[in-house]
Amino acid sequence: MTAADSSPVLPEGLRDRVLAASLRARAAGRPEPAAPEISPDEAFSRAADAFYGMLGVLRAQDWRRPALRGLDVQGLVGHLTGVEEDVHRCLAGDGQVARVNHIESTQAAADRQAGRSPAETRAEWRHAADRTVELVHAASDLGTEVAVHGLRLPLRLLLVVRAFELWVHDNDIRQATGLPPSVPDPSTLTLMAQAAARLLPYAAARNGLCEPTRVHLVLTGPGGGTWDIPVGDSTPAPAPVGIVADAVGFCRLAANRTTPDRLGPHITGDPDRATSLLAAVSTLALD
Repeated sequence: MTAADSSPVLPEGLRDRVLAASLRARAAGRPEPAAPEISPDEAFSRAADAFYGMLGVLRAQDWRRPALRGLDVQGLVGHLTGVEEDVHRCLAGDGQVARVNHIESTQAAADRQAGRSPAETRAEWRHAADRTVELVHAASDLGTEVAVHGLRLPLRLLLVVRAFELWVHDNDIRQATGLPPSVPDPSTLTLMAQAAARLLPYAAARNGLCEPTRVHLVLTGPGGGTWDIPVGDSTPAPAPVGIVADAVGFCRLAANRTTPDRLGPHITGDPDRATSLLAAVSTLALD
């Protein structure tokens, strides 16, 4: 008999009990050291700079590679130009842009890239992103509610959503062209993870998950954190569900770039309910 064979057999469920007791003794909190706090407009600017830098290393042939839903890389960059143009309309008070579809409204901007040089497409997108920053800096209050592409939310949250989309499509292009994946800096990731966590009740309601649930969400790694999130009606007393997952992976789930199974969360409480909630998170993506 080897030493490994003589090891004691641990009681079933011991790991879950130890984790639960640890959380009762000391609730999980922010990573240490905490990432420096930044404003939502700074997060958008950082994401824009990272995206622009990635475009700068692409080869000429890379711009023609299939990237997403029938768009090549150049068309996907055009889509993002169209998104910024709709944000400009939103910030100018155009109420019509609140009701248009995210994909349909930006298709013309994607289509007009055909026949252009990559340098022209890259420069047009950079100009559009810079214009967004200018308009945001001219706004008096980041708490002002704005509406675009069927979303009504504070301007500060819209900027985080925009940073989120830039990171997601940055990685779509990286995957299409063979570049290694990127991860947001911890300060930007913190805002993205907060946004994804706080949108969980909205995602649940949109997917018909109305049963009262109290979610203890712990996102690990730089940019992570802990949230206690009520989902559904407040009565009867909500059932507790614990979900522990990697912060970057959770953001990828919110972007519909991974699945609950691939995320590999640690779940306490009702596993079916937790899995349903995670599946609902994946429907937040607009693409």
